Amino acid sequence: MASRNDLLTWVNELLRTNYTKVEQLGSGAAYCQIIDSVYGDVRLERVKFNANQEYEFAENFKILQNAMAKHKVDKPIDPPRLMKCRFQDNFEFLQWLKRFWDSYSPGVGYNAVARRNGKPVGAPDSLRRPMSSASSARSASSAGAHHARPAPSATSRVAGVRTSAVRPGSRPTAAAVGSGPQQQIQELQRQVVESKVLIETAEKERDFYFTKLREIEVFIQQADLAEGSEGEAVAKQIQAILYSTDDGSADDNDLALADIQDESYDHVSGHMDRLHVDEEETF
Repeated sequence: MASRNDLLTWVNELLRTNYTKVEQLGSGAAYCQIIDSVYGDVRLERVKFNANQEYEFAENFKILQNAMAKHKVDKPIDPPRLMKCRFQDNFEFLQWLKRFWDSYSPGVGYNAVARRNGKPVGAPDSLRRPMSSASSARSASSAGAHHARPAPSATSRVAGVRTSAVRPGSRPTAAAVGSGPQQQIQELQRQVVESKVLIETAEKERDFYFTKLREIEVFIQQADLAEGSEGEAVAKQIQAILYSTDDGSADDNDLALADIQDESYDHVSGHMDRLHVDEEETF
């Protein structure tokens, strides 16, 4: 399973970008171009590679959905969740997209910069969560109020300079003090989420292969093999592999249990054969 750093390296090498966080892919632009690297017909001229507004994110995901529907790619997408630029949602979708690309990529060179007509991709710092229209309006109104304030007089400017000079060692604000630890907490939270995803995937793979091994075990136990035949020898070797411990030796208890199960099956099978013969003689 690819890690976060592996996926980001793959995206940046494929698309010639400089993403530093999985969350930055929530704009949808990179997802559109990854699909384009497979099929080569996504309408990249309409993709907003410098998107920072909610409606621009939505337009990018609409282009992505249309491209996937055109090629009958059966993968549900939840744009509202991805557009929130949260790590887990985008990490899971990027994992699926990498597996899809590995399976269907044509394997030829892909000129990502030429395909997007040289459009620059937004710098990582500019790829924040999309601003809604309401928040944009609030920002505009606050900015207008700020500019409407009267300019300070020369006296007040001098007083301000004098005050700042008297207190050169003033303490930093609480926001400045807490920004460092807060970033560390967010990074640790992302690592925890990534670890949970990896653990869940590993557990699913463990259960899958355990089921396969169990089916092989049952098949060997129920196989009708003549005693001393080559098939029986192969079956014994497979059982030895199934029941071997970490040091490579077979577990005697498991082998004994397998022999008991084999004998029980042979006994039941022989009894059923005799019963079948008796019924034929009766009639």
